[in-house]
This record gives sequence, structure tokens and C-alpha cells, in this order.
Amino acid sequence: MPFTYLPVLVMIGLATAMAIGALFMSFIFRPRNPYREKLSPWECGMEPVGEANRGHFRVHFFIIAILFIVFDVETLFLFPWATILTEKGLSMFVFVEMIIFIAVLALGLIYAWVKGALEWV
Repeated sequence: MPFTYLPVLVMIGLATAMAIGALFMSFIFRPRNPYREKLSPWECGMEPVGEANRGHFRVHFFIIAILFIVFDVETLFLFPWATILTEKGLSMFVFVEMIIFIAVLALGLIYAWVKGALEWV
């Protein structure tokens, strides 16, 4: 019985060894030339406001990222919905539920748009 898990353990061992090897090789061969501009915080091409370690930063990039994740998750829910919709008996219920889901996310998008969260300053 324990030998049936041997291929899984070998794959886990190989994946771990490759990850550690990649980290070790990048540590060995990385360029070592730190300077002030390279070590300064960088916020998606914008000049940082204050010190990043003190908590002074622009949250606009993070709002855009959160909106992207929300609508990316919506896309992930739409793929299974498209396959389940073809089954008999579930089609109208599943269709109405997904329309409600899309409507709630559309209201969130409209709210973010009205508040100016999608404007890149």
C-alpha cells in the first residue's frame, strides 16, 4: 500500500528540488549593484508619495487590481455556468441566478465608475 504513493512523493521531491535549485541559482548569478533609484519604491510608473514603509502610498493601483480580480472571478463563474446551462431541468434556474450575479457585479462596476475609481490619474 505505501508503494502506491511513491510516484507522488517522487514528483513532490522533484518539484521541491527544482524550486530550491532555481532560488539558489538566482541567488548565485544575480547582479549585485544596488543604488538609490533601484532601491526606491516603485508604484506602477508613478512617483511614490512619501515613504512606502511608513504607509504613505497611492491606493489607486490596488483598487484597479481588486476590480480586475472581481471581474476575473466573474469570468471563472461564467465557464461552468455555460456548461451546466445545457442540462435539462436546471437551465432556467441557473440562467436567472447568473443574471442576478452579473447584475450585482454590474452595479459594482457602475459604482466604481461613478466614483472615479477607473480613471488613471
